[in-house]
Amino acid sequence: MSAEKIKQAVDHLRKGNILLYPTDTLWGIGCDATNPEAVEKVFALKKRSDQKSLIALVHSVAFLERYVKQIPEVCYELIDNSDKPLTIVYENPINIAENALAEDGSMGFRFTTDPICQRIIQQLNKPLISTSANLSGEPSPTCFDDVSPVIKSGVDFILDERTKEKMTKPSTIIKINNDSSFKIIRK
Repeated sequence: MSAEKIKQAVDHLRKGNILLYPTDTLWGIGCDATNPEAVEKVFALKKRSDQKSLIALVHSVAFLERYVKQIPEVCYELIDNSDKPLTIVYENPINIAENALAEDGSMGFRFTTDPICQRIIQQLNKPLISTSANLSGEPSPTCFDDVSPVIKSGVDFILDERTKEKMTKPSTIIKINNDSSFKIIRK
């Protein structure tokens, strides 16, 4: 993994640009999760309704606590014991672009184990929007070659690491309310 490519990706994110990059689940489109203009670019590129929510990647619990005011105790246990990618949807996140939130004001966050994503988040020092690199309604790409030319030409920067690698399936998504009630959204 090239330090120069990571730096270029972070420079683009700081300018409000969007990027195409490999994650620990699928190829993703991302931006600074605190920048509403960048979030809008992601929705426009995907031709996705802004009524649908996005998720953000984080690299540590301490980092997550900067963006989620109340983390139910059960979440810490889930995070520590999950053996596959897990996205937890939290109520009322803070310091996030409002247009990245779901209609009910919630947002999903996933701890990424991917070293590329971790380095980007650490250097950006903000959560990274992560949505599958496909047009709305089309299949999610599991490898770089499956990413639509429309997506590839619509992003500002392509982090072309691991382009031959086959990715796994999307993360499990669980919504956990502040009272610890929960709903499994995707297994």
